[in-house]
Amino acid sequence: MAGLGMRDIKRRIKSVNSTKQITKAMELVSSAKLRKARERLEKTRPYFTTIGRTVEEIISSTKGIQHEFLKPRDVKKTGYIVITADRGLCGGYNTNVIKAAVNHMEEKERVSVIAIGQKGRDFFRKRQYDLDGEFTHISEDPSFTEAQSVGKLSIELYKQQLVDEVYLVYTEFVSTINQKPRLVKLLPIEATAEEGETKTVSEDEEFMSYEPSPEAVLNFLIPKYIDSMIYGALIESSTSEQGARRVAMESATDNATEMIDKLQLKYNRARQAAITQEIAEIVGGAEALK
Repeated sequence: MAGLGMRDIKRRIKSVNSTKQITKAMELVSSAKLRKARERLEKTRPYFTTIGRTVEEIISSTKGIQHEFLKPRDVKKTGYIVITADRGLCGGYNTNVIKAAVNHMEEKERVSVIAIGQKGRDFFRKRQYDLDGEFTHISEDPSFTEAQSVGKLSIELYKQQLVDEVYLVYTEFVSTINQKPRLVKLLPIEATAEEGETKTVSEDEEFMSYEPSPEAVLNFLIPKYIDSMIYGALIESSTSEQGARRVAMESATDNATEMIDKLQLKYNRARQAAITQEIAEIVGGAEALK
């Protein structure tokens, strides 16, 4: 029985060690991808932050502006662009962003979803949400062209009054060990100030004029604003996904190492018990022959 137990332990050590090699390899791959994603994020973040600020300044500094993307409607249906990963093995990354979206949703019948990523698509499809669009195999390496496709679809849904407001749900990259789900209202656009801050209009902004008109400028800027916000969210989510996966794989590797140590200790104890039993049997047999 002791020998059989030792064989089982050795088999399990070998299995856990194989898993450890896989998780270690995935950790190294995620580290390399995270490095590239962070460089990309640092380059794109200022761009979509600037265009967002520009649109808000036009809205807040121009009185009496009329535009279909600014006027609030009676909300009959709400659209959500939910960005998740195409793959798992990234801790609570997918769960957290889906939870943030679902917690904000009301009745299922009043919700429309544009799902980015297989995990989000599968979640909402399985629960029979109204899916107006799905984009997969882009979560790890998104492009601006794909962001434009998502933006065009969301704008069309809003123009056709199939949805009366649009929210973007994604994961903001704070650090390698900290990723925060965020929910941002895309349409209708609102001029927002930071929490606890009153939005003031400078003298330059107050007398600024837009040609041929503020509405014409917004017609040009708003689609770019929507595309930029979506692209920025895709980059943030891509970086967050790699960060979450790296941490998850590092944790899995550490757990495998700890498990191997415990199994090795268990094996050594079983081996020692088997040797002690064999010695006792030899001594007992020698005593019987006297």
